[in-house]
Amino acid sequence: MLTFCISSLPCPPPHASIAMDSNSQSNYKLSKTEKKFLRKQIKARHTLLRHEGIETVSYATQSLVVANGGLGNGVSRNQLLPVLEKYGLVDALLMPPHKPYSFVRYRTAEEAKKAYVTLNGKEIVDDLGQKILLYLNFVEKAQWKELGLQALPPGLMVVEEIISSEDEKMLLESINWTEDIDNQNVQKYLKHRRVKHFGYEFHYENNNVDKDMPLPGGLPGICDSFLEKWLKEGFIKHKPDQLTVNQYEPGHGIPAHIDTHSAFEDEIVSLSLGSEIVMDFKHPDGVTVPVMLPRRSLLVMTGESRYLWMHGITPRKFDTVQASKGLQSGIITSDVGDLTLSKRGMRTSFTFRKVRQTPCNCSYPLVCDSQMKETPPSFPESAREASQLEQDYVHRVYEEIAEHFSSTRHTPWPRVVEFLKSLPCGSLVADVGCGNGKYLGVNKELYMIGCDRSQKLVDICRERCFQALVCDALAVPLCSGSCDACISIAVIHHFSTAERRVAALQELVRLLRPGGQALVYVWAMEQEYNKKKSKYLRENRISQGKEEGTSSDTAMPELLVEQVPNVGSRDSECCVSSVTDLPEGGHKARTVTNAKLPVHTNRTSFPSQDLLVPWHHQGNPGEGKPGHPAGAHDPGPVFHRYYHVFCEGELEATCQTLNSVSILQSYYDQGNWCVILQKV
Repeated sequence: MLTFCISSLPCPPPHASIAMDSNSQSNYKLSKTEKKFLRKQIKARHTLLRHEGIETVSYATQSLVVANGGLGNGVSRNQLLPVLEKYGLVDALLMPPHKPYSFVRYRTAEEAKKAYVTLNGKEIVDDLGQKILLYLNFVEKAQWKELGLQALPPGLMVVEEIISSEDEKMLLESINWTEDIDNQNVQKYLKHRRVKHFGYEFHYENNNVDKDMPLPGGLPGICDSFLEKWLKEGFIKHKPDQLTVNQYEPGHGIPAHIDTHSAFEDEIVSLSLGSEIVMDFKHPDGVTVPVMLPRRSLLVMTGESRYLWMHGITPRKFDTVQASKGLQSGIITSDVGDLTLSKRGMRTSFTFRKVRQTPCNCSYPLVCDSQMKETPPSFPESAREASQLEQDYVHRVYEEIAEHFSSTRHTPWPRVVEFLKSLPCGSLVADVGCGNGKYLGVNKELYMIGCDRSQKLVDICRERCFQALVCDALAVPLCSGSCDACISIAVIHHFSTAERRVAALQELVRLLRPGGQALVYVWAMEQEYNKKKSKYLRENRISQGKEEGTSSDTAMPELLVEQVPNVGSRDSECCVSSVTDLPEGGHKARTVTNAKLPVHTNRTSFPSQDLLVPWHHQGNPGEGKPGHPAGAHDPGPVFHRYYHVFCEGELEATCQTLNSVSILQSYYDQGNWCVILQKV
């Protein structure tokens, strides 16, 4: 229940024109508390305008925007509406999904004015006991960035009330969460949830099972009658032989993933018990569909929803759901007049699968591990192999994706801009690995020249009237000592041996005059999803020509390709190099032989320092392919790029091996390790 704190702030001062005229305002002296409130209200108004495009007005209207009173910060419709109704007849309460604000429209402007004067600056307490301070401003009309009406992913079905409440209780009581004395199944305690496996153990590191190691005992007998019924009713075509039971603590979830194609047959079904939940389904073209899974419902994934869409549960204490009932199962509409919050409870899921004994022959070969023609490459063991790896998994890829890549790389990285603007007017600067040239024009007082290995990216630079040429970063055709400064943004990490990375840095130093500086950015191993440290792992969308605040290769389009099984193991060791020892003064490195490069899984920590990162090339809308509706974006081919992600201290250690160089500054910036070098 929503309540007001006794110690709430006083009514807002008459700072707005609706309260008193300007002469009266000039004679009114604000208290310290009122001044603090006024600053926060102005800040809230500016934040809404800057980030959401919501323009407030200084005169009374029928409509108000309520900052801090939205679904995005834990305020539900049932909490907010009764409070607003105390001050007049509410025509509409619009609560956009995942936004920390809402809109209320009163029958008259006088009623809205009464709410404005009384509620503005008041503290309320939500169901979790958290204090929330409301800031109200008048608006001419409600406006927000709308989400389009979405349908369930093809092949997905939600069947409500698939079992009775008595059956639910029986199933929940059948799971003994104490240790299994007879070792009939595998029980594990993962972070924030308990897991039991029956039939086969499900391996979370590769979303697969070991088909040669079935667990004794099979599936619990209590499940037989339910499975037979689902077979008869056509929800499944094969009787499952693998079961994973997950018990989730309230507020927690699972990372987005696709169950490995070759591991299981088409249908995967999951029974939700104990509490409802919203599961997010994500298509490679960036579309995300939130799907409501009611208590005692059965989720059935087949076809496209099974093989192409990732599914996961976002960790949070509340889900955005429909306030009214009787809507189509699973659909959460974009009707902001009918959305509220549902507090999560303890949920137990029974997920049934049938282990596949033959290769997968689905209609999605580009993301199917059984049908992928390309074998993941091995780690290079010679300079020749390293050069070939970079040709196949760096140079060729950027040539293929140049146009799409450029469409997502248009906003300069702020600290790179800061470096360029700090240089003296008239400085000659080389951007080695310039991409589409987004840094070549940020400071008109500099003479900048760009170079890149990709002819198509250089062509884009020239179309923008920048000076650019095609060359290798190991051999830049400029005179030694000719540059006042150089930048290398997200380039060095594409070289596949320690020697080649050192050589690329030495080439930058060669170009500099004595006293000249170079700025270098490389990807960091220490990125953590859901933390402010990392923009790359935190991004949750495919860029479609719009991307804010990204460097030339940071925070890339969403990587919605599952990890290829058996291409490498997770390596928690963070090493300075992956091939050989650095020259004298460097760090000791490990040796890798005959190792397959792992493919990175989106929104997870990096499994090793050397890996392949997928780029899902966006196709054209409206082409319509089998299993993919007309009008949707063709997911297009998947390309894999080689990366060596740097550990903390590794970039500095590598730079210290260079001749005639001092390190002026080193820092971490949004998922990158960065240094500024000076030639001495």
